[in-house]
Amino acid sequence: MVNTLIEEEEQVMQSTTHYYILNLIYTRPLAEVELLIDEHSHYLQSAFDRGDFLLSGRKDPWTGGIILAKASSQEAIQAIIAQDPLLKANVIKYEVIEFHPTRANTDFSSILATEKK
Repeated sequence: MVNTLIEEEEQVMQSTTHYYILNLIYTRPLAEVELLIDEHSHYLQSAFDRGDFLLSGRKDPWTGGIILAKASSQEAIQAIIAQDPLLKANVIKYEVIEFHPTRANTDFSSILATEKK
């Protein structure tokens, strides 16, 4: 079902794009999180390869991470998030914040141009 939602999202994405800040919050000690970091990194790369994620990185101090993401709907972003091995292992929680870009520097101008169409 998750793959089906992602495939449907890719088809719809061309006409409707929503942007999200994903705030990852560790709920277990860092040592437990680190045991799954390789799996999490593969998950992130897969999402970048599909075009779902635009930026990601660790928070400082390392209590979680931040991801700038796009998806066709709240349901679609939830399906993407559900694949994260850290979430499946119950060592993180996600805070999902939807936003509508209205300004961007040149690095992100293509996002803003897409949003205005």
